[in-house]
Amino acid sequence: MKTVSTVNLVEIFSAIQGEGLNVGTRQIFIRFGGCDLRCHFCDSAHTWTPKSSCQIEKTPGCRDFTQYQNPVTLSQILEWVEEQDQPGIHDSISLTGGEPLLQVAFLQDLLPLLRQQTLLPIYLETGGHHPEALVPLLPYLDSVGMDLKLPSVSGETHWPQHRQSLELCYQANIDVFCKLIISEQTDWIELVKAAQLVADISPTVTIFLQPVTPLSAQHPVQPPTPNQVLTWQGKLKQICRHIRVVPQTHKFLGQL
Repeated sequence: MKTVSTVNLVEIFSAIQGEGLNVGTRQIFIRFGGCDLRCHFCDSAHTWTPKSSCQIEKTPGCRDFTQYQNPVTLSQILEWVEEQDQPGIHDSISLTGGEPLLQVAFLQDLLPLLRQQTLLPIYLETGGHHPEALVPLLPYLDSVGMDLKLPSVSGETHWPQHRQSLELCYQANIDVFCKLIISEQTDWIELVKAAQLVADISPTVTIFLQPVTPLSAQHPVQPPTPNQVLTWQGKLKQICRHIRVVPQTHKFLGQL
């Protein structure tokens, strides 16, 4: 694959992971710009299109950001991560977005150097709809969090790509989990379809039900009721063993 020397970045910062299997751990977040999805519930719409500048935290967790012009180079990212990587603080590095897999050529060059420099595990957050881009990165990934998009909640439909991406991670023995954003209008049939997709590959893969966090009381996507959540979890556990309900905990901590 062709080498790409620069990339569009949104930010690099240190924070507590608020979602999924790594919830509660401290990570260095590398957030890439650009996304080809337009999920109705998205709380990171500012990452959808490339920006002229990015913000880089100078002191881990202090939110003392400095602005830099985009695009940025590989050596710049390595330098910024090195400044964040103070001994004993972080559990892993999170590649997030946007959709990081849109930057696959750049990541092929970055990830081996990141691993060598930091010795930290590398965690990928992805929509799971670009299996072809996932393939060359698998040797450098330790864990993957995959958002399975429910059409009734997200407005997106990518079932075949989700299946292939999950199969690739499972076959590569990568620690993978799936996340389902749920709302009051979630279609039960879609939940079953998603759980069955996971169970067909491995019933031991953990599925996280994540109630949507509305941007306002007038937002068209609102969270499910407690009764909906309890009912869905109970029924889905008949298909997959590990169904967990975890909201976006970082928002309760004020880490926005």
